[in-house]
Amino acid sequence: MPGYIRLELVRSLRDGGYIVFGVIMPVVMYLLFTNLGITPGDKHDAALFAMVSMAAYGALGSAFNNGSGIAEDRAAGWLRQLRLTPLTPAQVVAGKVVTGVLGVVPSIAAVLLTGVLVNHVTLTAAQWVQIVALLWVGTVPFSLLGLGNGYRLSGQTASMANLATMLGLAIVGGLWIPTTNFPDWLRAIAEWTPSNSYASLSWHAVAGEAPGLRETAVLAGWLVVFGLYAMYGYRRAGRTA
Repeated sequence: MPGYIRLELVRSLRDGGYIVFGVIMPVVMYLLFTNLGITPGDKHDAALFAMVSMAAYGALGSAFNNGSGIAEDRAAGWLRQLRLTPLTPAQVVAGKVVTGVLGVVPSIAAVLLTGVLVNHVTLTAAQWVQIVALLWVGTVPFSLLGLGNGYRLSGQTASMANLATMLGLAIVGGLWIPTTNFPDWLRAIAEWTPSNSYASLSWHAVAGEAPGLRETAVLAGWLVVFGLYAMYGYRRAGRTA
């Protein structure tokens, strides 16, 4: 399985879409949001909020991009080859999830470094460790959702579905605009989205607070749902590959 993960990681990092949506775009948006005054609050608070939000957005882009190439793999017969190996369906899905989780590291690091170097964000060492850990581990549900779409949909459709899902979760989840600016009905929806709960864990860390139990429970629930979806998609793709 380590060899399979290494192979998939190299393939993902060579994808141009990963560089654009996972690294470059979040950094550019972070600079725009903070230097054009789009994010509310004083400059320091705005830089902190936008840094976490755009790091989360970049991590989502990388996680979903990991699943977008699976449809092409199906067309090329890669899934048929995997079924001939000793890897079980659970190991194949787990390997792709690990690939997605490792692949988000440059996305998160790029935005956090920009926050430090450009906007002079300062946090305690404990806060930095907590934020990085939460942003990193919290991408697992999104990797699973991207994989499920990749296994279930055709090549171009899977890419468009993952892109649309990523953008929708980013907007409704409050990664671009704080949910405090939402109407009541939209804010109520946002609180149950995985993206809002995912970013909220790190927003709490920035404020020096412990991770919220509600956000943790919501994200854990979506983890189960997306995990079942990815397993179903893989098994179905294997039967039709």
